[in-house]
Amino acid sequence: MVDYALRFLIGGLVVSLFAVVGDVLRPLRPKSFAGLFGAAPSVALATLGLAFSKHGGDYVAIEGRSMILGSIALAAYSFVVCQLLIRAEWSALKATLAALAVWLVAAIGLKQFLIG
Repeated sequence: MVDYALRFLIGGLVVSLFAVVGDVLRPLRPKSFAGLFGAAPSVALATLGLAFSKHGGDYVAIEGRSMILGSIALAAYSFVVCQLLIRAEWSALKATLAALAVWLVAAIGLKQFLIG
């Protein structure tokens, strides 16, 4: 229970920090990057920090690699959803359900191919 509270607090602090950085850099960055600093993976960073303190660097390396592979699978899923919504004009429910298969194949395929 304490781990969840720490993740919540650390994640909230990191999100707040990135939001402040985003506001300070607002005049310097284009609108396309509007949510970049506010959408930082703060909970993942908090989780990795806690995992490092409990389990060490080897465990965190595996967790970090898994997060990277998961983000690649999510990018593939997001791309397919966008294509189905815009080009095929599917409903949101139909597009997201169909793209789940892409996410699953990408996630399992990346794990098998890169990790073994």
